[in-house]
Amino acid sequence: MKSHPNCKINLGLHVVGKRPDGYHNLETIFLPVHDLCDELEITPVKGSDTVVWQEGIVLDNAPEDNLCMKAYRLLHDEFHIPPVEILLRKHIPFGAGLGGGSSDAAFTLKMLNDMFSLGLATADLEQRAARIGADCAFFIQNRPAYATGIGDQLEPIDLDLSAYRIAIEIPPDEHVSTREAYAGLHLQGGSRPDLRKAVRQPIVQWRKTIVNDFETSVFPAHPAIAALKDDMYRRGALYAAMTGSGAAVFGLFPL
Repeated sequence: MKSHPNCKINLGLHVVGKRPDGYHNLETIFLPVHDLCDELEITPVKGSDTVVWQEGIVLDNAPEDNLCMKAYRLLHDEFHIPPVEILLRKHIPFGAGLGGGSSDAAFTLKMLNDMFSLGLATADLEQRAARIGADCAFFIQNRPAYATGIGDQLEPIDLDLSAYRIAIEIPPDEHVSTREAYAGLHLQGGSRPDLRKAVRQPIVQWRKTIVNDFETSVFPAHPAIAALKDDMYRRGALYAAMTGSGAAVFGLFPL
C-alpha cells in the first residue's frame, strides 16, 4: 500500500498563552499543500519485527525512532497488528514548520487502519494521532481547519485558494527548532483578529491582519528567513509569511 503524505502551511499563528502542562495554546489555520509530499509504502512481512527504511532527505533521528514507527507501535499495542515493512522517502524538509513528520505519522495510522481493517472512524484516528504529535490530528482529514489548543482542536473551514500558486522555500542551511522559536517569543497582549474572519477578506488585505507570532522571535536570529519573506513580496506575492516555527516561508502568487 502506498500513499503520499503532504505538507501543511499556517495561515497566521497566534500564541495565546502558556498552559499548566508547559505547552502553549495556539490559534492558527492549517492549510494542506499537496505539491510537496513524502512517499510512504507499507507492506506486511513475515517475521516478528517491523522495519523502517528511510530514503531521500537524511533525518536527524534513527529510522526506528521516527513518527511512522511511533504510529505503528500505538496501533500494535492496542490491536496487536502483525509486523510490517515501512519505506519512507523524505521530500518534505524537517525543522521547517511544514509538518512532514506529523503527516507521515497520520498517513501511517490511516494506512494501517485500512490494511488491517481495524474499523477506526475519523474521530478515533484523530484522537490517536493527537497522542503522537500536536498537529498530527490535522492530517487525518487533511482539509483546511482552524486549530486551537496545542493545534489538536480542529474546526473545518471552507477556504479555496485554487486561484493562487503556493510557493514554499527555505533559505539554505536554515533550520529552526521549536524550542528555539519559543525561547525568544514574547506573548502578545490584547485582543487578536479572528483568523476565521481574516481569511475571508481579500488576500491583498492579509498582510495587515494575518501574522505569525514566531516571526518576532525567529527573524532576529535568522535574518535570511526574514529576507526571503521580503523577497517573496518583491517577486509579486500577494501574501507571504513564515509557516509554523520556521524555517520555511510561503508566498501566495496569482496564477
